[in-house]
Amino acid sequence: MTNYRLFGADTSPYSLKVKAFLRYKELPFDWIARSRSNEAEFRANAQAVATVPLLVSPTRPVNQDSTAMLAAIEADHPEPSSVPDDPACAMLALILEDFADEWLNKCMFQQRWGQAPDREVAALRVLNQLYDGKPPRARKAPQKQIAERMAARLPLVGAETDNSETLDTSWRRFALRLNTHLKEHLCLFGGRPSVADFAIAAQFQQMLLDPTPGDWLRDRAPFVTAWCTHMEAPQAGGPFEELSALEQTLAPLFEGEVSVTYLPWASANAASAARKRTRFSVTLPDGAFEQDTQRYAARAFRSLRAAISATSEDEALTEFLERTGARRHLAKA
Repeated sequence: MTNYRLFGADTSPYSLKVKAFLRYKELPFDWIARSRSNEAEFRANAQAVATVPLLVSPTRPVNQDSTAMLAAIEADHPEPSSVPDDPACAMLALILEDFADEWLNKCMFQQRWGQAPDREVAALRVLNQLYDGKPPRARKAPQKQIAERMAARLPLVGAETDNSETLDTSWRRFALRLNTHLKEHLCLFGGRPSVADFAIAAQFQQMLLDPTPGDWLRDRAPFVTAWCTHMEAPQAGGPFEELSALEQTLAPLFEGEVSVTYLPWASANAASAARKRTRFSVTLPDGAFEQDTQRYAARAFRSLRAAISATSEDEALTEFLERTGARRHLAKA
């Protein structure tokens, strides 16, 4: 079988998400770290935007959407499965995947580029990547340029200064609850990873590279830290579990964080996109959160709402979403 070809970057959580998924599926693939030396090949395959990851599949069109990549790979190679057997858990995994991609990523981005020590270290990593591990001797100027350019992108993802406290508080709250859950379970939904595991782990793997969040995670969330290492090349350690066996520690992830930050934000962003507004504000527990409308995130959330609507007869899912405060935000607009 012809190998997959994955253009990515070790500084990109979405790249790590797909890389780990291909490893879990035990599929042969070529990992191509995007750099100056392969930029022409990357551009020849890139579509509308020059972003990683970029997956060249043996059987499907080139793809640059990590969520779509995982869904396509799962459809083509269903074993070992990444879809929980319990339909309610399968849907909760999709919600958590979107939480990671659209909200937790803001937290990671703010930690990396919103404070000087982390920004400088990250800029050097990017520079090393661009030059295939052999950065120029006169690296101070390009390192500074990278740091400044990425810091200027903070508002584009909603990680602007006024939102920094909300984002900082959010990921720490979630990490502590996740740490409690992982004390009892190998992965989020039992003995093997779901798409949610790949998405969330990839964001925390990036945070572990940065001084400030990395030190905090190693000190305060050791089970999350160990899980992140496991998720670099995960294997199924057992079956998925039923929602009833997970609920005691899974529910706090939703009622204590997902339902009070990400879902209200996603709902407000989707409403803003539907009204063709360029900017919106939503009140969260830590204060007002204002940013430019993100249209891709709005499309992803519409798809999520449609999937939830299609499973509205699942009583266990409905009761869980209602009890954790998630249901009202997921109702189709």
